[in-house]
Amino acid sequence: MSNILSQRWRLSRRHFLRGLGATMALPLLDAMAPRRVSAAAAAAAKPRRSVFVYVPNGVNGMTWQVKKAGRDYELSPSLQPLAKHRNDFTVFSGLHHPNGIGQAHVCADTWLTGAKIDAQGGRKYENSVSVDQMMAEVVGQQTRFPSLELSISSGTGHPFGTSTLAFSRDGVPLPADDNPKVIFNRLFGEEVGGIGAQRARLTKRRSVLDAVLEDAKSLRLELGKDDRTKLDEYLHSVRDVEQRTERLDAWLDIPKPTVEKKVTEHFQKDVPKAQAGEYWRTMFDLMVLAMRTDMTRVITYMNGSEGNGLAIPEIGITQARHNLSHHNGDPLVLDRLAKSDAFIMEQFAHFLDELSTIKDGEEPLLDRTMIMFGSGMSYGHSHANSNLPILLAGGRGLGLKHGQHIDYNRPHMKEDYTLSYDEWRGLCGKPKDGNARLSNVMLTMLQKMDIQAEKFVDSLGPVSEIV
Repeated sequence: MSNILSQRWRLSRRHFLRGLGATMALPLLDAMAPRRVSAAAAAAAKPRRSVFVYVPNGVNGMTWQVKKAGRDYELSPSLQPLAKHRNDFTVFSGLHHPNGIGQAHVCADTWLTGAKIDAQGGRKYENSVSVDQMMAEVVGQQTRFPSLELSISSGTGHPFGTSTLAFSRDGVPLPADDNPKVIFNRLFGEEVGGIGAQRARLTKRRSVLDAVLEDAKSLRLELGKDDRTKLDEYLHSVRDVEQRTERLDAWLDIPKPTVEKKVTEHFQKDVPKAQAGEYWRTMFDLMVLAMRTDMTRVITYMNGSEGNGLAIPEIGITQARHNLSHHNGDPLVLDRLAKSDAFIMEQFAHFLDELSTIKDGEEPLLDRTMIMFGSGMSYGHSHANSNLPILLAGGRGLGLKHGQHIDYNRPHMKEDYTLSYDEWRGLCGKPKDGNARLSNVMLTMLQKMDIQAEKFVDSLGPVSEIV
């Protein structure tokens, strides 16, 4: 990340004391740990964590929408799987991204950035930093991995936007992983060929990066303005790789957590995406393990993109989510979308179950972890972006209070919800309350992560009802 400094001055555990013909390995000292990772620093503050889980193409609002505002509300059919955790989350209605109104297949790209992306008519695609990366720049200095990017598709590119939720300071998409086995081995497996071989690979990578940067300096002088801009974007990516390389090197001599054999075996299985439920639960289990071992404190999980959402054959849904979202009001297709929503919430409930069971000191892991769940689209058939389906869970130990439905639509409506098809479609078209911004929720999360921020994109302030 952009504020991570080089740590070559740190001592290696392979540094030896030599004298009188004796060779003795040094013990693990504070000076061997990466910057701000000493035992004293780790004990000074309890971890604060944030997770972002994305669902593509919106939902069936007739079965998702909660009717009554406040604490004395009834869970909607789609949210029933979360009944056990009613007091652990807040449901929002009426939220939107002002810059996201009218967007179609790049909703996921701007879900955590709030940026205005307009790549039509030959315009260049431009994004901005995502809220997770703002967190990772600060809290990520204390963990082996500043952040963890997970998705249903590996890499960054996809015909419908990108396949990641995370974007760097320059709006460059950060590649995400979709294979639980590969992710587990990267987090907890041994370095291929041992630490020495890995350090040699990192040294070679640094040499290549240095050569690239040196050549680019000369090339830049010969380019026009537009090409210089493109080259600068590329060089930022190179420098980001360079910083990540430095970080990997700094952690090589810090032992990885030991994982029980049965846990390792659980993640060595190849889980096909055709088994959607097992695949999603495995990804959620992996996220829990990464946080309980403090490998990272910031995670994004894109469990589907607008063009790549899983079918769920185990409950008889053979259509991909994108096709379900283009229902044109067909009751049969809407019913399948509602079943898909409820099934996804069952897997999310499993995630909350695990977080609430595991202790983080004296508190459940859930109380030290904030999870924002939702979509950048509300009404998929016409790509509408108001009244986004959003809920925020966990984080009570960070100062959040839950068990309520915050409805920004209600004060601007003459009647109660009937949840008819036309009413749902109307709620998703134009924001009822222009101040009901998703960025307000993200600003709240930033501040609860102890990030010094007074504003995020177009936010107007933190959400006072939940703090």
